[in-house]
Amino acid sequence: MKSLMILGGMIGLVIGLAFGLAHRSPWPDALWRAAAAALAAGVMMRWWGRVWIKSLRAAHEQQHAELAAQRKETPKPSAK
Repeated sequence: MKSLMILGGMIGLVIGLAFGLAHRSPWPDALWRAAAAALAAGVMMRWWGRVWIKSLRAAHEQQHAELAAQRKETPKPSAK
């Protein structure tokens, strides 16, 4: 989870700096906007990461439940 938040912060910083410099803002303004973008992107990546992990766990549990149901339905071959 931490790595996703750090990745989001880095992406937000780069995007914020790029937009600030493209807008021809002075360095302090561009840096301030980049810091705000880094915070927003980090928080969003943290949220998205939690949603993603929760969905992966739910899919894994569903797959496990389906396999268990299939095992109960299929009769075991008797050894004769």
